[in-house]
Amino acid sequence: MSRISDPFLASKVTTAEAAAELIGPGDSVGISGFTGAGYPKAVPAALARRIEAAHARGEEFTVGLWSGASTAPEVDGVLADAHGLHMRVPYNSDPSLRALINSGEVDYVDSHLSHSAQHMWFGFYGNLDVAVVEVAAILPNGLLIPGSSVGNNKTWLDQADKVILEVNHWHPREYEGFHDIYYGTALPPHRFPLQMTHSFQRLGDPYLRVDPAKVVAVVETDAPDRNTPFKAPDADSQAMAELLVDFLRHEVAHGRMPKDLLPLQSGVGNVANAVLEGLVDSEFENLTSFTEVIQDGMLDLLDCGKLRSVSATSFGLSPEGQERFLDNIGAYKGRVLLRSEEISNHPELVRRLGVVAINGMIEADIYGNVNSTHVMGSGIMNGIGGSGDFARNAFLNFFVSPSTAKNGAISSIVPMASHVDHTEHDVHVLVTEQGLADLRGLSPSARAERIIANCAHPNYRDALTDYVERARAARPTAQHTPHLLDEALSWHSRYLATGKM
Repeated sequence: MSRISDPFLASKVTTAEAAAELIGPGDSVGISGFTGAGYPKAVPAALARRIEAAHARGEEFTVGLWSGASTAPEVDGVLADAHGLHMRVPYNSDPSLRALINSGEVDYVDSHLSHSAQHMWFGFYGNLDVAVVEVAAILPNGLLIPGSSVGNNKTWLDQADKVILEVNHWHPREYEGFHDIYYGTALPPHRFPLQMTHSFQRLGDPYLRVDPAKVVAVVETDAPDRNTPFKAPDADSQAMAELLVDFLRHEVAHGRMPKDLLPLQSGVGNVANAVLEGLVDSEFENLTSFTEVIQDGMLDLLDCGKLRSVSATSFGLSPEGQERFLDNIGAYKGRVLLRSEEISNHPELVRRLGVVAINGMIEADIYGNVNSTHVMGSGIMNGIGGSGDFARNAFLNFFVSPSTAKNGAISSIVPMASHVDHTEHDVHVLVTEQGLADLRGLSPSARAERIIANCAHPNYRDALTDYVERARAARPTAQHTPHLLDEALSWHSRYLATGKM
């Protein structure tokens, strides 16, 4: 059965190679995809081959690439390997691209995900020449059934001069009805409040729209998303999950949260997935989620009946999780909703709904500043993603990490963070396998004592305590956030070089 029912758009069907010819050197390209789901499978590879051929002829050919979040080796990877990018926004996780960003070859705009679409609307990034967007099907009236992610697709389709659609037969036709696409976007000062009061409330339509006059090519594919297997939770992940779930019990017992909690947000990764698995065995019932990505742990909660509904912008499932979802897709309809990331990450909605946010970190300093993105202050890992959208506006936020890295050679709790993504003013709770530090209502000096005592690895507690004591003694009239600046900034180098203080 045809997935392209609109006669006009059916007339645009062509090959990936022909479609890639419509993307020129220097173009800005808006691409679908979010955390390895819903990215185009054919055109980027064809574009990379075209770029490599141009380079072999001595011609310059690069493009700027805008996405929803990370894509996959078939997009970021092949274009990075072809040296075909000069700019990337707003998030990536590809090792080849990371190397080019850190070498200075590719300019990287590491943006809050809630900002990426609106900054495009505001004109901050310039003109969008081409959108390459994957969908599940095209209806007779030209409406588009989205696939496994939404991300910034609505904005790219609206704003691009030219549109290339990839219709992926791998996506189930039953995706129709799983999406909620809000079309009330307006520029200041003409914006309206978003009338959402519960996490599963619909704001828009089940379909994406596109001006057919802008569609220059339609490419048919049949290829799966990149699905990354999750590691079985290790002892550290399980310890952090148990600490976090027990703290939620504490909040309920003290009347700060209802017994069915508040909407949950969980970042991507094994620790966050372990937390979700911990909730499966907990006493909590009738849960909801307002998040970015649906991982396997969310399916577990849905399957056991603990989770009533989940609102997100993308799937991020393992191969086993993807198979489970596709085999039982009918059971998830009416309980899973995928939205544009300008809604899934909207600060106003996060604050109004009272989201409980759980995100990872690279390091935290003793005063509660969190580094989510950089190693040694200079080298980018992935990006801030949506963690800031949620942390700054959450009812309650957690940042989680093992207490050490590099087999214990580096402490994840340091005197001064080498890069700050989330300031001490925004961070509520830090969690490592060693313990949990509730920082709410504490002065910086009190935070330092609690973080060192509860979260630092025993091998580093004495050195951190000694640092604070000497910093206090060095400046008796500056006790609010005591620091020894030269020593704080050299801490990372000493640990990386020797593993010792």
